[in-house]
Amino acid sequence: MKIGVLALQGAFREQGEVLDALGVESIEVRVPEDLGALDAVILPGGESTTMNLLLDSSGLREPLAALLADGLPAFGTCAGLILLATEVLDGRPDQRPLGVLDLSVRRNGYGRQRDSFEAPLDVRDLAGGPFPGVFIRAPVVSSCGPTTDVLARHEGVPVLVRTGPVWASAFHPELSGDLRLHQRFLEEVVA
Repeated sequence: MKIGVLALQGAFREQGEVLDALGVESIEVRVPEDLGALDAVILPGGESTTMNLLLDSSGLREPLAALLADGLPAFGTCAGLILLATEVLDGRPDQRPLGVLDLSVRRNGYGRQRDSFEAPLDVRDLAGGPFPGVFIRAPVVSSCGPTTDVLARHEGVPVLVRTGPVWASAFHPELSGDLRLHQRFLEEVVA
């Protein structure tokens, strides 16, 4: 199993550390050639408008979008959720999401940096009790389409979703110290 981690900006090192802890081979994805022979890709948290611009300048947008459209499994966290969404309600005019998650999202929906928080999350079918959600300038899912499966909510709002082999969280599981979500993604979607 070989998992790519989009390494343009954001928490890509932390994502790689989680994959290392799970004993999974990972590669940092910076150019289109890095996309070859991947079993899945992780789009990390970070600054979504910057990542959007870097997808274009690196030449990654089109080949990544094509692989996702062909069914490449993906897991987006925080900014990664924004990149994977169908619609970004408050994005910049030049912000183009990849459109593989059937949902609309608002950037920084929970507030600014000082409004960051942690909350226990009940994730459907996840053994071992609540998952520690780490929300840092997190996006808010405004609406989900009929193909989106909601796996967890915080105060009634979807925070962990999937559409086919594409998963996304509004929070940062890679910063929680808990490997269960990454492990479940790999077992259910990639294995």
